[in-house]
Amino acid sequence: MTKSWKGLILAGGTGSRLYPLTHAVNKHLLPVFDKPMIYYPLTTLMLGGIRDFVIVSSPEALPQIKALLGDGERWGLTFTYVAQDKPGGIAEGFRVAANELAGHNVALILGDNIFYGDGLSKRIQEAAKQGAGATIFGYEVADPSSFGVVELAADGTALSLEEKPKKPKSKWAVPGIYFYDQDVVDVAWNLKPSRRGELEITDVNRVYLERGALHVKTIGRGVAWLDGGTHADLFEAGQFIKVVEERTGLKVACPEEIAFRMGFIDHDGLAELVDDSPKTEYQKYLKDLLNRSR
Repeated sequence: MTKSWKGLILAGGTGSRLYPLTHAVNKHLLPVFDKPMIYYPLTTLMLGGIRDFVIVSSPEALPQIKALLGDGERWGLTFTYVAQDKPGGIAEGFRVAANELAGHNVALILGDNIFYGDGLSKRIQEAAKQGAGATIFGYEVADPSSFGVVELAADGTALSLEEKPKKPKSKWAVPGIYFYDQDVVDVAWNLKPSRRGELEITDVNRVYLERGALHVKTIGRGVAWLDGGTHADLFEAGQFIKVVEERTGLKVACPEEIAFRMGFIDHDGLAELVDDSPKTEYQKYLKDLLNRSR
């Protein structure tokens, strides 16, 4: 499952809606309570067993992201960085990173999407096992007009896809996490820009729908889907994570812990991470994890 998959994290864009916070810092490095935003999509894919990542961002932001994540070795991961001069739609990420993705299935996740909840890792792992075709998710929302929307038949198969429709055919929004077979790069190269002048991820999904190869997994009430697109979104996401962590005593989106629990690093690897960390509450959490594992 892990060797054939590449995780593609899109962390570009100007973050204009978060100005002035993003005047000098890429938005995916902004804090969501106690961790940088990019930790959340990264660890979501790690829960699916994915260890090889391609991170796409602007030339200006890549040095900042590299300074945070490094090469991934300390977490048992591999990071490759690809510059995108100008954002041109989600599906353009496949073109920009085409060389790095060639011959691999691709799990794409948006760098500002935050998922948390019971059964999430099982859903991600199931999607990664699918292999052929494409797997997207459906998440029921009150107002789907701001999202890609999937219409489902009674048996859960997809009937249609729309991008930000004025009159949605369903309330099933498509969140920013998608799993594709290795054909996806060719699909992206054959796309034409939409009326917005962008390469739309909905059009990629529509190709798989027309092939009869689009699988949809619905996400129930037990999973929260948040993002950090606006100041209010960022604040609310931070509050959510704060409440969960303080009440459970467990960290959300802690790459060190997930790498250890997934077997990407061993006991000695975790001990090294603890030793290399400054003396903070975060280090104490890792040290407690280490001691409990002995």
